Amino acid sequence: MPRRKETPTRSILPSQSRSASKKTASNHVDPIDRLFQSYANMSSGMIEPAGIEALCKDLNVHYADIRILIFAWKMKAETQGFISKDEWRRGLQCLGVDPVTKLGSKIAGLKKEIMAPESFEDFYSYAFQYNLIDDKQRTIDINSACELLNIVLRPAFPILVDLLVDYLKIQKDFRAVNRDQWTSFYHFFKKVNCVYLLSYDSSQGWPVIIDNFVEWLRKKE
Repeated sequence: MPRRKETPTRSILPSQSRSASKKTASNHVDPIDRLFQSYANMSSGMIEPAGIEALCKDLNVHYADIRILIFAWKMKAETQGFISKDEWRRGLQCLGVDPVTKLGSKIAGLKKEIMAPESFEDFYSYAFQYNLIDDKQRTIDINSACELLNIVLRPAFPILVDLLVDYLKIQKDFRAVNRDQWTSFYHFFKKVNCVYLLSYDSSQGWPVIIDNFVEWLRKKE
């Protein structure tokens, strides 16, 4: 996911080395909570960026993989790079991870969770919200928006996303993307074949960033 730095990876399995090194005095800790504790910073009571990196390593999934973002969506995680215990429990219970040793297989199949159009639209909207640092932030900087487009939309619209990302990186009119613009990218790709600019109608009320994108494409052709 955008704006996250890589850290040295570790080869530790949560069901073996981790749990063995973090034994607690009680054997009655819920297995979901026990797995949470193996990644959490106990001072803050949250899984922080380093813990998420370790989790991704253990699951053999890159932190920028769309499945990690889908997992955050399932947890309804509010802050990028941090997972509370309630969010963790919500996510694992939503995935039906019982016992928790099945988490790896559940993560591997997470792309199926957004195959339905209504599920994808909710996930797509969440992806924007998840990348807002605080309640006051209303936009995502262009570079982060491009990274997020590659993660979320490129699997479905590879050529179109490549063109849009190329445009966003060279244009000078917009330094950030707001929610309305973010939403319009997906709707535009669904409705218009922008490779050949078929059926594009600028009078339909598209955001200016879309009009400018189409103008840029026409000049390229």
